[in-house]
Amino acid sequence: MQILLDYFPDLSEHQREQFARLGPLYADWNAKINVISRKDLDQLYEHHVLHSLAIGKWIRFNRGSRVLDVGTGGGFPGIPLAILYPEVEFHLVDSIRKKITVVQDIAEQTGLKNVTAYQARVETLTEKYDFILARAVAETKQLIQWTRKLISTKEKNAVPNGWIFLKGGSVREELKMNFRNMYHELTPIQDIFPMEYFDDKYIVYIQR
Repeated sequence: MQILLDYFPDLSEHQREQFARLGPLYADWNAKINVISRKDLDQLYEHHVLHSLAIGKWIRFNRGSRVLDVGTGGGFPGIPLAILYPEVEFHLVDSIRKKITVVQDIAEQTGLKNVTAYQARVETLTEKYDFILARAVAETKQLIQWTRKLISTKEKNAVPNGWIFLKGGSVREELKMNFRNMYHELTPIQDIFPMEYFDDKYIVYIQR
């Protein structure tokens, strides 16, 4: 928890309590099903929670924004961001039922009223969102093709609507090959959190 307070000292007492609950909840669920890598469980706050919150440092979502987390897995980046932005609506979807069961329980146990989690394939979705998030789910090009129709044309934020992905590795080449004609930005997470774990990890923003 302390690592979160170092970077987010203005969290309310309620938010601190919500973040503190995540550790025991994920440990309990991980004992039943493999929600996250077992070797990562001891580093939950750095490897998963803080990684997710890099997006919250990069953009400040305005009240009433609607955000879709595609392939949320155990709830990352959606759950930490929903705690950080209680006045933003987050929809978390995954095609695997047991992962959504975990996300629904954690959202309930942490008292998150701004999270809706359900099992679905992203190709079947029809609602509109200001931003679509994903963390190491699929190739960027494929995600854009699946979700292009879901991006709202009504702007609510200083950053224009689009996609925000947490990616690693050869993402720079992927962007160069596939997105020359779409405005995009690549932000090293080490610029936000100067820690060894975030070496070669990036926030990828692609404008609608």
